[in-house]
Amino acid sequence: MVKNSLSSVIPQEEKKGSVEFQVFSFTNKIRRLTSHLELHRKDYLSQRGLRRILGKRQRLLAYLSKKNRVRYKELIGQLDIREPKTR
Repeated sequence: MVKNSLSSVIPQEEKKGSVEFQVFSFTNKIRRLTSHLELHRKDYLSQRGLRRILGKRQRLLAYLSKKNRVRYKELIGQLDIREPKTR
């Protein structure tokens, strides 16, 4: 998966608190929940959890894009996430 490429990018001491690690873990949760919901379409509680995690990841990515656009672009490329549409 993507785990190996991310661990080489983030230094060891700032792994768990960094924005990149949080976005990475949210992305893993989103992929797991998405595959779960393909089997169990009427699991509305999991759908709600998925929407909450998507919102958290979206806010973190917005923060990162404001603070450091280069790191944001690298992270989006590594995790294969689409860039949100701008209004």
